[in-house]
Amino acid sequence: MSEPRFVHLRVHSDYSMIDGLAKTAPLVKKAAALGMPALAITDFTNLCGLVKFYGAGHGAGIKPIVGADFNVQCDLLGDELTHLTVLAANNTGYQNLTLLISKAYQRGYGAAGPIIDRDWLIELNEGLILLSGGRMGDVGRSLLRGNSALVDECVAFYEEHFPDRYFLELIRTGRPDEESYLHAAVELAEARGLPVVATNDVRFIDSSDFDAHEIRVAIHDGFTLDDPKRPRNYSPQQYMRSEEEMCELFADIPEALANTVEIAKRCNVTVRLGEYFLPQFPTGDMSTEDYLVKRAKEGLEERLAFLFPDEEERLKRRPEYDERLETELQVINQMGFPGYFLIVMEFIQWSKDNGVPVGPGRGSGAGSLVAYALKITDLDPLEFDLLFERFLNPERVSMPDFDVDFCMEKRDQVIEHVADMYGRDAVSQIITFGTMAAKAVIRDVGRVLGHPYGFVDRISKLIPPDPGMTLAKAFEAEPQLPEIYEADEEVKALIDMARKLEGVTRNAGKHAGGVVIAPTKITDFAPLYCDEEGKHPVTQFDKSDVEYAGLVKFDFLGLRTLTIINWALEMINKRRAKNGEPPLDIA
Repeated sequence: MSEPRFVHLRVHSDYSMIDGLAKTAPLVKKAAALGMPALAITDFTNLCGLVKFYGAGHGAGIKPIVGADFNVQCDLLGDELTHLTVLAANNTGYQNLTLLISKAYQRGYGAAGPIIDRDWLIELNEGLILLSGGRMGDVGRSLLRGNSALVDECVAFYEEHFPDRYFLELIRTGRPDEESYLHAAVELAEARGLPVVATNDVRFIDSSDFDAHEIRVAIHDGFTLDDPKRPRNYSPQQYMRSEEEMCELFADIPEALANTVEIAKRCNVTVRLGEYFLPQFPTGDMSTEDYLVKRAKEGLEERLAFLFPDEEERLKRRPEYDERLETELQVINQMGFPGYFLIVMEFIQWSKDNGVPVGPGRGSGAGSLVAYALKITDLDPLEFDLLFERFLNPERVSMPDFDVDFCMEKRDQVIEHVADMYGRDAVSQIITFGTMAAKAVIRDVGRVLGHPYGFVDRISKLIPPDPGMTLAKAFEAEPQLPEIYEADEEVKALIDMARKLEGVTRNAGKHAGGVVIAPTKITDFAPLYCDEEGKHPVTQFDKSDVEYAGLVKFDFLGLRTLTIINWALEMINKRRAKNGEPPLDIA
């Protein structure tokens, strides 16, 4: 096999929720089809797609390069923001990249999105390789202004802190000032001995995707496509060009191509996936396994005394409970999950002790006698013939997963308690992503294309409002849709464009109930995403990816029914207290 001549080092997926169009798997598939040995995905201030990208890359025989694009501010340029691409060369670099991203969100942000201070790179420089940001970087902007003193100051910073790890980025996508910058950058590189690198600043897979990309950006920015005020920041040339195309494009600067391959060789990050890491539950001098056995046996004694007040009956029934408990404890300890049960036991007991209504248990977790003994659930699985194996099966290694219902009003108190117990930097909720769904994408595309509201509304109303509805399903369910699609060219164009955007990641939110508790800082496992005020952190990996990355998910579900029951009990007991009656307890 011939030596590769070019690798894409700056690519956005749809997790760049401003301007990325393609999902990680199709990007990897395209790179594989082009015969490329490696690929970098550098979404804007996030690693949301990393786990999927890492898995897809290795599955396709492509080396995944971990990186991100940033908006950067520094005192030299005042309030002006510049661009920078940061790649992780090794696991230390990956950790520093994670910290940079998290720090950008944790300090809050405005309309421009999260921003890093250039000085943060001093402390977090180890294991990182920088691409200068082309004409939008600090060096690029200074070159275009002809400010040689500012150029020298910027270059001196990178020479000091990133020797042999800072590359002047060269881009040729037909946008304003690219060639002016490129010639100035090449001269600077020769004068200062700086390496150059070629990228195509990729935003979509094929050149034919440009119109869909522009509509995606216009949806985000709130413009119509024909609005003269709409910013035109992208070009049809920002697709995943082949090696041949890039070699032809940069035939006059061959070292810029060769350096893409060299950088790809230098980037070697190993992401640990498929392992589980739990915080250490306090057990005194005992092992976690022995402590679980002790607490479960003590709890079973209490449960049996309650279930069978008659001692003779208890002695008669106890063997089946003892046998079941022993079997479950063996499985739990063999699979390495005693800590999980103890953690859940503790926060449920805290909730009950602090007046937070807790559900009796639902889902497969109600089939565990150990859970019943630990008062995680309040259902006797033997009485109802519930199977433990549905919850935890040694033949199928997966994390146990208790769905725990809390009063909706007081659920956050439990999460606060967990954060206090294990450390605020070790506890986080989980991100969830909103995508462009069938009905909404028709409305959004119609608006951006400038169609009248009534025209778009008529099409949108033909799409059934069922959960999980797609345009393909809608065409099968509603006969009028294919009819108007074939009869009206404007309808056809709108729906065809909507199909290209359907399912694209649109925004980020917070998972309804998922909370992860790490043995160390969350950022040792995943970067953080915060709201604009820098509060309410969530992991940047979604619920499936965060577990694959090693963090264990606990479900803290807010249930309004429990809240209503709690209100009713408070009202009843207030009246009973007036009448001198004891409070009603339905626990």
